[in-house]
Amino acid sequence: MTERNRRHLLGVGDLTRDDAERILDTARGLERSLDRELKKLPTLRGRLVVNLFYESSTRTLSSFELAAKRLSADTMVLRASGSSVDKGESLRDTALTLAAYDPDVIVIRHPHIGAPHLVAGATAAHVVNAGDGKHQHPTQALLDLYTIREALGRLDGVSVAIVGDVLHSRVARSLVEALVLVGADAVLVAPPTLLPRGIEALGCSVSHSIETIADADVVYVLRMQAERMEAAYVPSLREYTALYGVTPGRVRPGQVVMHPGPMNRGVEIDPRVADSDASLVTTQVRSGLVVRMAVLYDLLTAPGLPSAVAASVLEVA
Repeated sequence: MTERNRRHLLGVGDLTRDDAERILDTARGLERSLDRELKKLPTLRGRLVVNLFYESSTRTLSSFELAAKRLSADTMVLRASGSSVDKGESLRDTALTLAAYDPDVIVIRHPHIGAPHLVAGATAAHVVNAGDGKHQHPTQALLDLYTIREALGRLDGVSVAIVGDVLHSRVARSLVEALVLVGADAVLVAPPTLLPRGIEALGCSVSHSIETIADADVVYVLRMQAERMEAAYVPSLREYTALYGVTPGRVRPGQVVMHPGPMNRGVEIDPRVADSDASLVTTQVRSGLVVRMAVLYDLLTAPGLPSAVAASVLEVA
């Protein structure tokens, strides 16, 4: 992590290319532990990881929880529903309450942009942003980089077409920044109403034609986020599917297809594509576990250690 924000992972902007590559290399080393009969490593024994989730989650929450447990950390999950948040408690007061337990890491997902920064300022814990509004989702971007590198053998020069609801997607913003960071190329493909104004400033290009995906190595499909839409951004889902749905006829041989989940089958992605040999969707889930293990390990060990330390960690198990 950069010296300015070394203690946290609040966005892709906190990472240098060396940071990203170190985390990916560490994840590769840690992945070997998944194939062992005894999968738990003693690396973070005695540490406490708190998962503070104000939004629903399956993949992110379960992978952070399992990642901490696989590294022998203690874990605690706090969801907004059923907690004092329902009684009107502020995020700052919740953070101060959690700080009294002296957690080592707080992983937070929140609907409001900037919430992880508030928690980072209110506690002494390392803070990991697991998604804040439409802003950032850095560990998703890292697991996507890991998946691409493992599938294609490289990141530099890889072309990724990101298709769908970019406007409401923190995944898209983080992924574009991460791809630019490691020397890959990103093109956003969506109707004009689903592309944020000035998004090209992140270093990507834009297109309104689904035919653009034919030139990409990776087709990355985004979910239509109806829960974040306060107006009609497309005439209908049926029309969106006809114009931008990723179907077998739009995926060429040699391409790989990714989706952060959950998928709306038959809307942004055809089930025949989602279940094809080209799909890396389930691979992304496995990548999410080892990359989040690597992030926790990276935050809770001396900063800047070479990725080779992962091998020594595994030898202890």
